[in-house]
Parts: sequence; C-alpha cells; structure tokens
Amino acid sequence: MHSLTNTTDSLITLGQRFHKQGWVPATSGNFSVRLDNGDIAITRSGRHKGNLNQEDFIHLDGIGNTLDEGVPSAETELHLALYRSFAGIGCVLHTHSPNAAIISNRAKGAIEISGYELLKAFDGITTHETCITIPVFDNDQNIPRLSGQVNEWLGHESTPIAYLIRAHGLYIWGKDVASAERHIEAIEYLFSCELYASHSP
Repeated sequence: MHSLTNTTDSLITLGQRFHKQGWVPATSGNFSVRLDNGDIAITRSGRHKGNLNQEDFIHLDGIGNTLDEGVPSAETELHLALYRSFAGIGCVLHTHSPNAAIISNRAKGAIEISGYELLKAFDGITTHETCITIPVFDNDQNIPRLSGQVNEWLGHESTPIAYLIRAHGLYIWGKDVASAERHIEAIEYLFSCELYASHSP
C-alpha cells in the first residue's frame, strides 16, 4: 500500500496540521500506516506529533514485532487490531481533539449521526440519508483489555468508520493516508455540528 519514506513524510505533514488544529496537543495521539509488504510503520512512544521527523517512526512486522530499536506507541495493539480485522485499512489515526474528548465524555452509549451532507465524505457512503454509529469505549490504561473490547466490536462490524475512547480521543482510519485524513476532517466537522446543536436554543 505504501513505501516507508513517502508515507512517513505524509504523516509528518499531518502531524503539523493536526497540532495547529489542536487535535494532538503535547505528545498525545499516534499515527500508523500499512506498508506494501504488510509491515506497519507507527509513531514512537512519547513523540510530539507537531514536530515529527523520520526518526520518530518505528517499523513493525504484520504481527507487531518491532524491526527497529525503540519503543512504539503504547497503543500499538489498537492499531494492529484494525489492520488484522480489515485488509482494506491502510492508515490509522488516533487524535485527542477537544471535540472528541467532550462528545465521548457526554455520551451515554454509542453516538449516532445522520442527515448531514458531509457524511458522503466517508468511503462507501453515497447519500446524506444515512446514519453512522460510533461506539464509545470507556478509557482503560490496560491496553490488552481495551483492545479485547475493540476486537469484539470489530468482529460484528462489516464497514466500521471510527470509535471513541471516553474523555480520551478518536480512532479513525482509511484505505490510505489521504482517505484517513478526509475521514478525520469530516468527523471533526460532524462532532462540531452535534456539539453546537446540543447547546442551541
């Protein structure tokens, strides 16, 4: 799907853009891509996404073994769960935007969004007359346990779009970097609309 250098260059640019938007403050968030040979490149643990360089990515094989020295993101297993479940996923983005933190913290369960024209920004959706469901998982420092809950959900979904971790952030993905970028811009717009509507008279 991707060569290493070209893809990490794209993620470096995304990190700069997302940091300016306030979506990856401090050292929060993590990005990954699936490479042509099935390996994964993911941001290293504790790296500031607004200041990424080529050395801030670590190379993993398809089952998650590190092929470089260093420590990958603490949430690597959540990325791998998506790649294992869906061969068409080529990029996973995890961000900590204010919209994602607030809307997930207020939700009693899954978030449903319908009727907006921008729903057509997601791959496979061709009309605004649709409804997407985004589950909210409770935050958990035990990543294997959280990953187990996510895996169970993925096992019942044919075309999942994204999920939220309560008061934490968003996981979203796409067939490649450009698709994942489009999806995150669309979901952030939709979160803004839903939050604004909840406070409108």
